[in-house]
Amino acid sequence: RQPADSVAVSPVSPGFWADRTPVHEIANGACVNLLTYDAITPLHEASLRGQTQCVELLLSAGAQVDARNIDGSTPLCDACASGSVECVKVLLSHGAKVNPPLYTASPLHEACMNGSSECVRLLIEVGAKLEAHDCHFGTPLHVACAREHVDCVKLLLNAGANVNAAKLHETALHHAAKVKNVDLVEMLIEFGGNVYARDNRGKKPSDYTCETSPTAKCLQYYERLPFSPHRIISLFLLIGVKTFCQHGLAKIAKLNIPRPLRKYLSYN
Repeated sequence: RQPADSVAVSPVSPGFWADRTPVHEIANGACVNLLTYDAITPLHEASLRGQTQCVELLLSAGAQVDARNIDGSTPLCDACASGSVECVKVLLSHGAKVNPPLYTASPLHEACMNGSSECVRLLIEVGAKLEAHDCHFGTPLHVACAREHVDCVKLLLNAGANVNAAKLHETALHHAAKVKNVDLVEMLIEFGGNVYARDNRGKKPSDYTCETSPTAKCLQYYERLPFSPHRIISLFLLIGVKTFCQHGLAKIAKLNIPRPLRKYLSYN
C-alpha cells in the first residue's frame, strides 16, 4: 500500500532520474544500435551475458541482429560463447545468420570453444557449416579438440565433420595428442583419423606425446597395424563401400579387424 500523499509512478516514466533503467531509455527512444569504440552494441553485451529478456527487448526495439564488432563477432557468436541456449534460440528466431563470411570465427566455433554441447547441437540442426574455417583456430573440430570438449567432438563427428581437416596441415588428432587426451585420440581414430598425417613441421600426432604415455601407446598401436582405420576406410571408398553398406552391417561385426574400426564402420 502506498502512503496517501504518494504519487503512482508509471514503469515507463519514472518520477526520479535515479529510478531510470535501460528499459526506460529504450521506451523513450534511445538508440539500441549505439556502438562502443570496438563496435560492440548493447545486443552484443546482452548476448554475451546470457540475458535472454534483454536480448528480446533489444531485438523488439530494432537492434541489428547480425551486427559485427571489430573482431567480426555477431551477437549469436557471443550468445554461443556464453553457452546460453535460450539466447541462441531467440537470436535465431529473429533471423540471425548461423554461417558468417569465410575465415572469421563462427557461432559454432564459439560454442565449441565454450564447450556448450547444447549450443553445438542446436547450431548443427539449423545448418551450421561443420567445415567453417577460422584463420586462427581452424575448424570447429580443431577448437573442440584443443579445448578437450569431448561431447562437442562427438556431436561434430556424428554430424559428419571431416576428421582429417587440416589447419597448416595440423589435424584434430594432432590437437588431441598435444593435450594428451587418450579418449579423444581413440574417438578420432575410430572416425578415421589419420595417425600418419604430418603437420607443417613434419610431425605426426605421436610425435607430440611422451613415449610411455597412454596417448603415445594408443597412437603407436595404430601406427603398427598393417592397415590403419584411415587407410582401410579409404580402401572401402575406392572399391565402392556404398554398395557394400546397404546389406553389409551384419557382416561388419564378423570381420577380423580391430574393434574400433568395426565400431566406426557400423556408425549410421
